[in-house]
Amino acid sequence: MLSDSSSHVFSLKNRLRHPNSAVFSRSSSLPFRISPSALKFGAIDFKMSSPNYTLSCNCNSNSKTDIPTVDLGLEHLNLDRFVDVGNELADASGDVIRKYFRKSFDILDKEDLSPVTIADQAAEELMVKIIEKNFPSHAIFGEENGWRCKENVADYVWVLDPIDGTKSFITGKPVFGTLIALLHKGKPILGIINQPVLRERWIGTIGRRTTLNGQEISTRSCPQLSKAYLYTTSPHLFSGDAELAFARVRNKVKVPLYGCDCYAYALLASGYVDLVIESGLK
Repeated sequence: MLSDSSSHVFSLKNRLRHPNSAVFSRSSSLPFRISPSALKFGAIDFKMSSPNYTLSCNCNSNSKTDIPTVDLGLEHLNLDRFVDVGNELADASGDVIRKYFRKSFDILDKEDLSPVTIADQAAEELMVKIIEKNFPSHAIFGEENGWRCKENVADYVWVLDPIDGTKSFITGKPVFGTLIALLHKGKPILGIINQPVLRERWIGTIGRRTTLNGQEISTRSCPQLSKAYLYTTSPHLFSGDAELAFARVRNKVKVPLYGCDCYAYALLASGYVDLVIESGLK
């Protein structure tokens, strides 16, 4: 996710048995979730160790200073064009998803037993068609149907998750979201979290401040871990060393909260919570 604050780096060294564990906080960010080597955290100084890993954090307070220009060699990049298409993707997928929300439909299970619905599949296919129409040379990596690319290589890759939080979607809880990201040569330059039921849309673009429905937003300062509000999807997703590490953080925060899916990251970007910790991300 793209940050509109100063640098807050939470480094996870030697993440031996849990390469998919991740910690995100205090940064307005791109909405797709991958295993990072540099992770964001709040305005605290924090460290804990075990024989298998070290968690360390050295942070500064949130900053509202201007975002520095980032040079990715994109002399002809038209971010506004990408944002326009990103909004079109969010609008189109949102129309599909709302049609199925709290309605009866078939639920299928993937190989990993995670659920998928007709809404997931229809929303992704519609987004793919829009991208192929506007940017036929771009590659697409979708949650439901994987990699698509008409060329041998592609500088631009769209990453799509039509419904992040399918279990919340099928149980009628509007904390799921549509995640849309655009990478240029492996670096994220655009990210969108769209909550189609609540009609809330977070947009982050490189070099610009994150917005919610067109209004600039910011993370909030959190001077101490003991004052932090923490979100995670479920404590049951942690196991082994990751479970122990999560428990140590959970026991130090002011309020641990559960069951928010990608919406927690949006609340983090808006400054309503201070820390999001997840495990088992793919």
